[in-house]
Amino acid sequence: MTDTFLPATAEDVRQAIAWAANEGTPLSLIGHGSKARLGRPVQAAHVLDLSKLAGVVDYEPAELVLTAKPGTLISDIEALLAEQRQILAFEPPDFGPLWGMPAGRGTLGGAIGANIAGPRRFKIGAMRDHLLGFQAVTGRGELVKNGAKVVKNVTGYDLSKLLCGAFGTLAAVTEAHVKVLPAPEKTRTVVVYGLDDAAAIRALAEAAQSPHEVSGLAHLPATLAAHSGASRIASSGRAATLVRVEGTDVSVKARCEALRDLLAKHGELDELHSLNSSWAWREIRDASLLAQPLERVLWRVSIAPSKGAEFVASLREWHPEMAYFYDWAGGLIWLSILPSRDAGAADLRRTVAEAGGGHATLFRADESVRAAIAVFQPQDAALAALSRRVKDSFDPQHILNPGRMEAGL
Repeated sequence: MTDTFLPATAEDVRQAIAWAANEGTPLSLIGHGSKARLGRPVQAAHVLDLSKLAGVVDYEPAELVLTAKPGTLISDIEALLAEQRQILAFEPPDFGPLWGMPAGRGTLGGAIGANIAGPRRFKIGAMRDHLLGFQAVTGRGELVKNGAKVVKNVTGYDLSKLLCGAFGTLAAVTEAHVKVLPAPEKTRTVVVYGLDDAAAIRALAEAAQSPHEVSGLAHLPATLAAHSGASRIASSGRAATLVRVEGTDVSVKARCEALRDLLAKHGELDELHSLNSSWAWREIRDASLLAQPLERVLWRVSIAPSKGAEFVASLREWHPEMAYFYDWAGGLIWLSILPSRDAGAADLRRTVAEAGGGHATLFRADESVRAAIAVFQPQDAALAALSRRVKDSFDPQHILNPGRMEAGL
């Protein structure tokens, strides 16, 4: 029988993990479960549920720093920041609906564990670039602290970057200090209609290399654009290549005009304001255009932007039915394919390698598939050995989320 620990304090977490370490009993760490099916299935006798360890501990708008517990909902943090016209600049996605869960259930701890970021990633960085410090309990049952509640801090090793993307396999975060930024005064999106993938990526590269400080670069093929909630995109009947601009009113207007002049040679232009613009980027951030049907397999591929169109074209040999779109100027590709025994992993990862290298993550698949194949990009021997040494240092008995990232680790 699986028992659940529901700690209310950091000391409760420490005691639970210390007990598990002493007993050699694995723990499955969860918050509200919005990302519980991202990664390999965890085989654990007990659950450490951090959802009650929630709430904003401190918020200093003038210092651009917020401190909160891991079970705090991202939606609650964003609502609090909005009152001061501030944001989580790494633009955390809401992935719950990709697994058929309600929207708005993602937590700060989940964002740290997955190191997630939205369309602004190429400009502003991921979660790890905004985590200033933390308090956590290691797999040894030890309470540790790193960093501080200041933007500039020198306290030794930057352990924050280790915890981000570790999926709870190194430590259970009990408190985190996060950098926030002022919200942009205005946001607009320049759209080029009707481009194929290769032409769209060339246009996005030109916008990215311009001096106009763009904050979003994405491309929706026509079949996907037709289902967008942004009415102007959906009604166009064509592919949509999107370039986002943020800042002050005067600056945004001037930069949009300059981008329209720059991109006019590529095709018919449009400009999205307010609801159409925000809706389009929310869809891209959350990959919501690929949420249904839930039985389809989702892959998330990071690749050199110049190789993106070539990579997608070569995949059609194995997956002619696939749906997809590009973010990060073509450097991030979301793919939806029909389920198969191995979710097409061998073909897909071979194609990634042939395109010049990258990382492919099996983002959504049945539990049996996630248990049978590598969900995350396999590491080379040297990096894998380093990862094991880090794991052994933080969690020598491998009791925290065992197998979540790699079988046997």
